[in-house]
Amino acid sequence: MFYRFLNWRTALSVIAIVIVTGTVFYSQYLANKIAADERQKVETWVEAEKFLISSPPDTDTRLVSAIIINNNDIPIIGVNEAGGIIHYINLDSAKVNRDSGYLHQKIRQFKSQHEPIVYTDPLNGKKDLYYYGSSALLQEVKYYPLVQLLIVALFIFFALYAIATRNRSVQNQLWAGMAKETAHQLGTPVTSLQGWVAMLKEDPYNEKMAAELAKDVDRLQLVSDRFSKIGSTPKLEEKDLLAQVGNMVDYIRRRSPEKVQFIINAGNAQTIPVKISASLFDWVIENLLKNALDAMGGKGVITIDITQTSEQVQIDVNDTGRGINSANINSVFKPGFTTKKRGWGLGLTLSRRIIQQYHTGQLFVKSSEAGKGTTFRIILQKSAG
Repeated sequence: MFYRFLNWRTALSVIAIVIVTGTVFYSQYLANKIAADERQKVETWVEAEKFLISSPPDTDTRLVSAIIINNNDIPIIGVNEAGGIIHYINLDSAKVNRDSGYLHQKIRQFKSQHEPIVYTDPLNGKKDLYYYGSSALLQEVKYYPLVQLLIVALFIFFALYAIATRNRSVQNQLWAGMAKETAHQLGTPVTSLQGWVAMLKEDPYNEKMAAELAKDVDRLQLVSDRFSKIGSTPKLEEKDLLAQVGNMVDYIRRRSPEKVQFIINAGNAQTIPVKISASLFDWVIENLLKNALDAMGGKGVITIDITQTSEQVQIDVNDTGRGINSANINSVFKPGFTTKKRGWGLGLTLSRRIIQQYHTGQLFVKSSEAGKGTTFRIILQKSAG
């Protein structure tokens, strides 16, 4: 089982994690090193500042002045024992003048970043505290790993999205190719069968048999037509939804066990005009009804409730079958998922695609309860006018 994960994707993921982790630790090492250097720099600055203040007038102060002047990136605030501010550098003077609490706010911020530098006057023993913040360089080094992680996360997200999109595109092309090839392969024998049926009809003794064979040939022609429309945009025509659903229910009823009851509830509606591709929409209803029959095991009730608003039509296909396990509800529309011993598990997948992509509608599991049944809901937009 372990060897299943040994592939180039896993290797790339491990390498990316190692690189990012190494960068984070190295950035942290640099940040700590810079922080130590900056503390040493502040300590030197404090000593230079105090020396400059207390030195005799004739003392050479060029070195300490250079030390003080060269600190132009680390903000520092000096405070005496009484809490009064005695000095500050590298802070926004305009904000200091405009806001009397600005320096105290910065002191609280600096306290959370670094321990203050304590200077004890050798003459009177009084102590001054020097609070300091991080330089721009230190802040950049600290936040660099976060920025890098964000960039890597975005890269991974878009890479996975592109791969998923490509896989869906390849999958859709595969389905469309298989469907069209199936329609093409069916075309020749169906045409031949239509010719044989026409010849059988010429003999009065074969009239009944020819009529039944014609139904089956028409059925094959319908299947071929459905497959030929997969992968291309079908033409939507205005149809009466009640008649369309009723015809498909009648077709399935004639081929169902006697213990299965079909009920259509449409309220007081006489007609409901909707724009659909009749053959593809019939395919969806047929798939839902066949799934309901399989779930009920040859007996039960299938109820089709059709309701409408000013803009939408809802078709609920409800059965009294075994229901769908809660763990499988989110998987029923995935390609290959099936609870049957036979079949490819593409019926509901194609049904959802037909409703969503070709009819700009919705198909989903409205509800399901083990031992009580399942309800699938279709939502379509009504025809304008």
